[in-house]
Formats: sequence, C-alpha cells, structure tokens
Amino acid sequence: MSEEMDKQALLDEAFDSIIEADELRAMEVITKAEASGFSLEELLRDGFSTAMRELGDRFASGEVFLPELIFTSEVMKNVAATIDSKLDTGEVKKKGVMVIGTVAGDVHDIGKGIVASLVKTSGVQVYDLGREVPAEEFVAKAIEYNADFIGSSALLTTTMTEQKRIEELLEAEGIKSEFKTIVGGAPVTQRWADKIGANQYCEDASDTVNYVVKILNTETKMI
Repeated sequence: MSEEMDKQALLDEAFDSIIEADELRAMEVITKAEASGFSLEELLRDGFSTAMRELGDRFASGEVFLPELIFTSEVMKNVAATIDSKLDTGEVKKKGVMVIGTVAGDVHDIGKGIVASLVKTSGVQVYDLGREVPAEEFVAKAIEYNADFIGSSALLTTTMTEQKRIEELLEAEGIKSEFKTIVGGAPVTQRWADKIGANQYCEDASDTVNYVVKILNTETKMI
C-alpha cells in the first residue's frame, strides 16, 4: 500500500509541476523517481504527459491562454529530453509516427507547433516539417519516415487546397490507406475534411491528441 501511495505521490507531483510550469520541480521529481527505482517511462506517460493533455483541454476551453501553453510546452520539451537521455534507446517504444506541417503558401505555425509538442508527449515520434510545405513533401516524408499520421495545417482559405492535393497525391500513389490524414486550421471544417477525403478534422491540439491516442489504442498497425 505504501509503495502504491509513493508511486501516486510521484505521479501527482509530476502532474502539478507541469500544470505550474515549474521546471525545477519537474527535474526534482525525475531525480526522486530515479532514486526510488520508479519507471521514468511511466512517469513521463502517466504524470508529465497527462498534465500536458490537461493543459491542452484547458486551452481548448479558454481556461489557458496561448503564451502560457507555449511556455509550458518548452518546460515539457526539456522534461521529455531529460528522461530520454536517461533511458536506453530501446526502452521507450514509440507508439506511432507523425509528419506534420503548415501547407505551402502559409507561414503560420504557432498552432501547428503546439500540436506537434502535445502529440509528442503521447509517445508518438513527430517530424515537424515546418511551414510552407508543399503537398509533395508531406507525402514524400510520410513514406520516408514510415509515418502513421499526416497532419496538415492551413490558416488561409487560399491554402486549404494544398490539403486536398495531399489526398489526391496519396490516391494517385495508391497509398491512401497506409496513412491517417489529419487536417486543421482556422478556416478548416469537418465538412472540408469529408469533402477532400481526409480521415479526421481536428479543431485544436487537444482534439488531435485525443484522436491520435484513440487510433493508437485501437489499431494494430501502429508501433
């Protein structure tokens, strides 16, 4: 019972450190976990990452604002890097691979960056292609990295057609079924996703994480 309580106390402290964006406290939790022999992978998954998803939900509901989320994402990035450096390369099994980017003609990438950071905390290997990414590059990189998910963001109505081109290229190559395509961005809607044949429309980072986690938990293709 005492061991379970200690375990829960570590997870709670990890959760709180991210909610409060307290990097020093987060690093202290990692040190405590190491000293007690607690799994750092479990600490990352069930403590730190759970808090990041909670913040994503709060951002979606307007309880947390963008600057706070960006700052906390940086703390989370450092926490994840620290834990990764302490684990054997084969110890953490990546559950899936995503390529993500903002489409050609579009320079907006703050939202896309937040999505990439949050998805990464779910154990997914994320390749952020940046902004102004041509449809051809999305497809080429998805093939190169053996991706499971292709995420594209369009913040302008004039660039949304690039998302359609991604779907068309995948169809032309005969590989549409090999990927789950996710579209997002201010002017993008579920109706647009349905029209172009995308697998999923996600309104925000929290939405994306929830979809990715659901797929990872239900499909055996993901690794």
